[in-house]
Parts: sequence; C-alpha cells; structure tokens
Amino acid sequence: MTEANSDQIFGTITIAVHSQDNGQYVCQISPSLNDQCRDEIRCYGQTKEHALVIALEQLADDYRRIAEECQNLDWDAVERSETGSPIQKHYHVVLHYERLAEAESKFEAMHDTIMGNTVVENSKITVIEIASDLQIKPLAQ
Repeated sequence: MTEANSDQIFGTITIAVHSQDNGQYVCQISPSLNDQCRDEIRCYGQTKEHALVIALEQLADDYRRIAEECQNLDWDAVERSETGSPIQKHYHVVLHYERLAEAESKFEAMHDTIMGNTVVENSKITVIEIASDLQIKPLAQ
C-alpha cells in the first residue's frame, strides 16, 4: 500500500523490459509512489536499454511536472526586501529536448540538433525553486 505525507513517499517502481516479435523491446514502468503520476508507462525501443531510457524519461517528466506544479509559483512575482530591492532566489532549471533526426552520421544528427536556438525554443523547461544551500551535483564537470 502506498503512503505519502509532506515529508515522505513510500512505494515501489516496477520495471520490466520485454522483447517483441519484431526484434524491438517494450519497457513497462509501474510506479506506486503517489496518485499524481500515471498508472503505467509503456515505451518501445530499439534495444532493451533504449526502451528503458525512454520509459525512465517519461517517469522523470511526470515527476518534474509534479514538482513544479506543487510549488504553485507566480512566474512574474518578484519578492522584495524591506528596502524594496529584489530578493535573488535559486532555481533548478531542467531543459529537456528530444527529436528524431535523419542524418548521414551520428555527428551530423548531433550537429544539426545544436545549430541555432531550436533546442531551447522547442524544449520542455521545468523551473523549480530551491534553497540556496541545496547541494545539486553539476551535470558536467
């Protein structure tokens, strides 16, 4: 049974990857962590790992949305100090972009993707306010 309060989440995430007759794979993820996430995620992939990464991204997308919506922040609100100056806050900004590319090579697919501002313009952007002392490891070192 799933229990949740403001401090804790209890539950399980069940992951199964099955091969298909066509040589592809389907990954099924069944989270039981809360009522806000979808019941089951099913994603196809070229390999076991590809199916898994697509399904995990869907799960992560659900939880990014939940985290952002739970804050119920006014996007334009600026909190001010007693002197009237804006208070700088800290945010975890997650930029997610996926596309299907037709290209001559892996390099060309990557290069065509990063040209221009398409990645930023067409991405999903999640902004979550965080405490200034929250330790989040950098994605790249």
